Amino acid sequence: MAQPRNAELGFYALAGQPKSPRDIILELQQAEEIGLGTAFISERYQSKEACTLSGAAGAVTETIRIATACTNHNTRHPMVTAGYALTMHGLTGGRFVLGIGRGIVAMQRAYGIPEITTAQMEDFVALTRRLLAGEGVLGHDGPLGSYPFLKLGPNVVDEVPFLLVAFGPNSLALGGRAFDEVVLHTYFTDETTARAVRTVKDAAEQAGRNRDDVKVWSCFATIGDHIPEELRLMKSVGRMATYLQGYGDLLVRTNGWDTGVLERFRADEMVSGFQGGIDVHATPEQLEHIATLIPDEWLANSATGTPEQCVDAVLGQLGLGCDGVILHGATPSELSPIVDAYRARRATADA
Repeated sequence: MAQPRNAELGFYALAGQPKSPRDIILELQQAEEIGLGTAFISERYQSKEACTLSGAAGAVTETIRIATACTNHNTRHPMVTAGYALTMHGLTGGRFVLGIGRGIVAMQRAYGIPEITTAQMEDFVALTRRLLAGEGVLGHDGPLGSYPFLKLGPNVVDEVPFLLVAFGPNSLALGGRAFDEVVLHTYFTDETTARAVRTVKDAAEQAGRNRDDVKVWSCFATIGDHIPEELRLMKSVGRMATYLQGYGDLLVRTNGWDTGVLERFRADEMVSGFQGGIDVHATPEQLEHIATLIPDEWLANSATGTPEQCVDAVLGQLGLGCDGVILHGATPSELSPIVDAYRARRATADA
């Protein structure tokens, strides 16, 4: 299997709100052309159902890895998810990574989906590894649920890598002891990123694994100044505001930021009355107002400026201990000059 030129770089397919899920076809082809290593697929049910998108991605690519980042384990029966992973791994010739995460509690409550626990995710990955190894599982009874008998079928032996999208210390530690890859959250400070990497690697070591066996990805907002200003505002202020809408307490607490800023953000008349995600529905004028509510230092944990400045920031994430960097929130065409600059920088360093 051919290897991508920049295996340590990835991107999210269909970032934000694409016009059509079919856009993934051109994006994946462009991603391979510029040499990105992994395409991460997030899930929004109205237009980005993960199984459908990953199948399409596998069909139109040859070298890039395809990872769900993420889906939730409790929206499908364990046999369905295991069969999906097995099928995708075969379709792609071993380029698939199954990624899960805890999800958004408010959405789960609204949909009547049970909230996800750390114990459930750990039970899920252990059970699914057994199924993919060809085992028949009789009488499973654990945090994931009770299942009389599970087996994928005869002649099934596969090792699909597992990925966890992690935020808090419990999830990070779970990633280290039970998963192959961990994706961090966007807009982590340098201190938070370095601490998260240590948490993952230490947990791996405590579980008797090699620290290098678990790959940690920085999810790094990448907003070059070669894209239009209004779009940059949406990708920075809009995205941060949406995070603060959904789980601001967790992000602020994790980064050690001023909770008073979050309180003022939420109390703002425009924000408190806003319907839906700010990164989807806000106008440029609304974003300009919201920008006055978010400190510049909160948005500084990203790759911005010229392609060369973006490369400096990306290399900084690797310097913090991350094994890879997801160039988040940008399409392959938007990333092309940055990846070119990255490749040139690497070539110079290796010369």
